[in-house]
Amino acid sequence: MTERAPRIRVQRRPVHGVLLLDKPLGLSSNDALQKVKWLLRAEKAGHTGTLDPLATGVLPLCFGAATKFSQLQLEAAKTYEAIAVLGITTTTGDAEGEVLERREVDPAQLTPDRLAAVQQQFTGSIRQVPPMHSALKKDGKALYEYARAGVTVEREPRDVVIHALKLALTRTDQALFAIKMVVTCSKGTYIRTLGEDIGAALGFGAHLSFLRRIDTGGIGVERCVTLAQLEAMPEAERIASLEAPESLLAGHTRVTLDSDNAARFLSGVRRRGAWPDASAVAVFGESPPALLGVGHIAGGELVPGRLLSPLEIQQILESKPHVQTSGTLEKL
Repeated sequence: MTERAPRIRVQRRPVHGVLLLDKPLGLSSNDALQKVKWLLRAEKAGHTGTLDPLATGVLPLCFGAATKFSQLQLEAAKTYEAIAVLGITTTTGDAEGEVLERREVDPAQLTPDRLAAVQQQFTGSIRQVPPMHSALKKDGKALYEYARAGVTVEREPRDVVIHALKLALTRTDQALFAIKMVVTCSKGTYIRTLGEDIGAALGFGAHLSFLRRIDTGGIGVERCVTLAQLEAMPEAERIASLEAPESLLAGHTRVTLDSDNAARFLSGVRRRGAWPDASAVAVFGESPPALLGVGHIAGGELVPGRLLSPLEIQQILESKPHVQTSGTLEKL
C-alpha cells in the first residue's frame, strides 16, 4: 500500500486589495476565487458576483478589507459580448444543452432594418423569465437542481434594464448564421435568456455559444490578469498585481479628514463640515494618507458606512509600496 504524501499547509497572511481576473472558460467563479486565494496565500477573500462557468472575462476578486466593498460591484452595470446561434434552441439556452428544435434560417429576413427594430425592442426596461438552468432559488432550492431532475417550476418575470444593445449578423466557425451581441445591462440580467428572446423575436430561435464579460462598473477587461499569467508570476509580482481597495470606489466623492476627525469617524461618529450632500463618499485620512471607509453626506454631516479596522489600515499602509491604486476617485 502506497503511503500518501503529506499535505503541504499553506501559511495564510493578511492580503488587502482587488485582483482583476480575466476568468477562464469552464471554471466557476468560486473555483477561480479559491485558486487565486491559494496563489496569494490570502486569509480572507470574496468575489463580486458570479460569472457562468461557460463565460469568460472580468471577475474582480476582493481580499481582506476590499471584501467590505464587494457589494458595490454586485449592483454595477455590466457589459458583455455574446454570440447567439440562430435556428437552434437548446434545453439550457447555451451550447451545453440538448437540442430542442432546429429551424432553417433565411438570411434574407435578417435585414439591417429588422435587426435595428429588434435591437430597439430589447433596449430599455424589459421583463425576463429566469432560465431553469440558473442559481436562482425557489423554496430554498436552486432552479438548476429542479432542471437536472427534469422538473420545470413556474418563475415570475423579472424587470431588468438593457442600457445599450448592439446586434450584428455574423457566422460561426461552422458557417451557421448567428447574432453578435454587445450588451450593457443592469444586475440580474440573464444574457442566455436575452439571446433566446432575440432569436425568438427574429423568428428562428437561438442559443448562446459564446459569452464574455468585458466590463463591470467601469472596470474593463484590458485591466485584468489571466489565471495562467498569475500562476507564472513570482509571489511578489502576484501581490503587485493587486489594486488598492479604493479601486472599487470609482465615482465616489473623496473626503479627506485630519487626524482628530479621522479617529472619530473610524469610531463610527458623524462629522460636520462644509460638504455638499453626496450619496457615495470615500473617506481618507490626511496623515497618514489612507482609506478609512465609505459613507454619505446629508445636511453637512458625514455619516459613516462600511469602515476599515485600524489593523486593516495599518496592514495596508505597511504594504503600500506593493499595492497599485487606480487613481479613479473623483476628488471633492
